Amino acid sequence: MRRITLVFACLLVAAAPARAADPAIERLSAALRFETVSPAEPADFRGEPFLAMHDFLATSFPAAHRALEREIVARYSLLYTWRGSDPAAAPILLTSHLDVVPVPDETLAAWEQPPFGGVVAGGFVWGRGALDDKFGVLATLEAVERLAAEGFVPARTLYLAFGHDEELGGDAGAQAMTDLLESRGVRLAWSLDEGMAVVTGILPGMTVPAALIGVAEKGSVTLELTARAPGGHSSLPPRQGAIGRVAAAVLRLEAQPMPANVETIAGRTLDALSPHVAGYQGVVLRNRRLLGPLVEWILSRKPTTDALLRTTTAVTLFRAGVKSNVLPGSATATVNFRILPGDDIEAVLAHARAAVDDPEIEISILNDRSSEPSGVARTDSAGYREIEAALGRIFPAAVVAPALVLGGTDSKHYARIADDAYRFGPLELDISDTARLHGVNERIAVDNYARAIDFYEVLMRGSAGP
Repeated sequence: MRRITLVFACLLVAAAPARAADPAIERLSAALRFETVSPAEPADFRGEPFLAMHDFLATSFPAAHRALEREIVARYSLLYTWRGSDPAAAPILLTSHLDVVPVPDETLAAWEQPPFGGVVAGGFVWGRGALDDKFGVLATLEAVERLAAEGFVPARTLYLAFGHDEELGGDAGAQAMTDLLESRGVRLAWSLDEGMAVVTGILPGMTVPAALIGVAEKGSVTLELTARAPGGHSSLPPRQGAIGRVAAAVLRLEAQPMPANVETIAGRTLDALSPHVAGYQGVVLRNRRLLGPLVEWILSRKPTTDALLRTTTAVTLFRAGVKSNVLPGSATATVNFRILPGDDIEAVLAHARAAVDDPEIEISILNDRSSEPSGVARTDSAGYREIEAALGRIFPAAVVAPALVLGGTDSKHYARIADDAYRFGPLELDISDTARLHGVNERIAVDNYARAIDFYEVLMRGSAGP
């Protein structure tokens, strides 16, 4: 029955495809003008733009707001419930987030359009949140609006969760909504969050796009390496001061990355994509078990693929000194590790201590949202097949593959109440476009946004249809 429903859904979308409808584009454009920023300093948070966006969404999607129950959680997050006709059917969750990262003043001159202007130009909608992740909020609601307007009633309950602090870890919004659902005894069949996309150019020699469904995400821990010294006047320096000692420790850490492991999610990604890779790269990848060291060497040359293989080491801050002629009494380096599933925080600590190999260096965990890597969602589940089927309809040229999400998402909270937590947003990106995420000139193609709406409609019809 579910297969028949999905086929019917595909026919409906094929008969009336969404093609850059002006009202939908205008609504996305307007949403990008709300400065719903998650600032680095909590004291700088402004709640008014979030509340104004709540009102905007309620006004813009009247059919959806009549059909669904809306709750405001933790003051600024939105939780919607679309009651299903079959109370015995396990519910599903679609989630995106309302907040965006700040736009540093020093980058403003590099923006081709104002970052909070929501300008439509050159076939794109421009602005902070166009990719991460207001497009997901708006595209989901556009699809719900269509379905609700025609009288669609899901067989199973659908939840929509739009957090307000994902860019800070989701500890207020997503966590509160997870706690609320858990307190009501909700157990999700699966959830779908942002994370991966439809990407071209992900592997050398691969000319078809890859639709990557995130089945797990990396964890994160930040360490501080500190050296202490007597200090004093720079005219009487020791052979190695605090800065030199920490610099040497950092060099040792960078020279000894944590070991690669192709036989994890990366291996499953390669197995799915390698038949579509041309040239010698394809031959090597298709024989990765025989040519393991060569595969590792090829993938380790690029940061975008090296990060799929291992827990990564990134030196991000260095603090020392107060004056050019004063020896510092201490020096500190901050190092962020993104943890591969299979590793954990304790393994990172042990590796750092062994690589630094200096008892005079203090190594401690910086208390800033450390998290273990997530569990791994199944690829043989009904949820994965339903997402895959919707992808096949809307992005027929793409090869579907499971993948590892390198950053963090709100799924680290929602996964607690879901049998499987998937991470995919229907974005079409060239590998070079990934720099726009949290960067300058964030934008989404008008046609891509139309297909995103179609994707969510097909997905909901196929996975929750009667």
